[in-house]
Amino acid sequence: MYLFDTDTLSNIVRKKPCKVLLKKLKQIPKDLQYTSSINIGEIYYGANKSDRKDKIIKEFEENVFPNITVLAFDENSGKLFGQLKAYLQREGIGCSESDLRIATIALQQKLILVSGNIRHFKNIPELNTENWIEF
Repeated sequence: MYLFDTDTLSNIVRKKPCKVLLKKLKQIPKDLQYTSSINIGEIYYGANKSDRKDKIIKEFEENVFPNITVLAFDENSGKLFGQLKAYLQREGIGCSESDLRIATIALQQKLILVSGNIRHFKNIPELNTENWIEF
């Protein structure tokens, strides 16, 4: 089971998406494909900053979001987030709030996080990550 980061979802709607990514997506049943409400927020944020806002939103709403399950940042995610954030701060390790929230959901649900930005998540203990874009 996989949780797709924002950059992975965005790659799908590019004019020339990564062929390896598309091939892997076709091999995985849709009920094993997830993203988070945090990623959805990042996508809408990026779209709303763009001159092509309506086109981008339409592409995601028609072709991506209907094919993926969106997981919420819930109470249990919040508890784990607090533990991880405190740990990372004690260790002097930086991590963006949104990336840490995404990682928390992946950990809580026991999902592999698929991201082209593996370095953003490399210091989060026990998080399994894969990069399907960098080939």
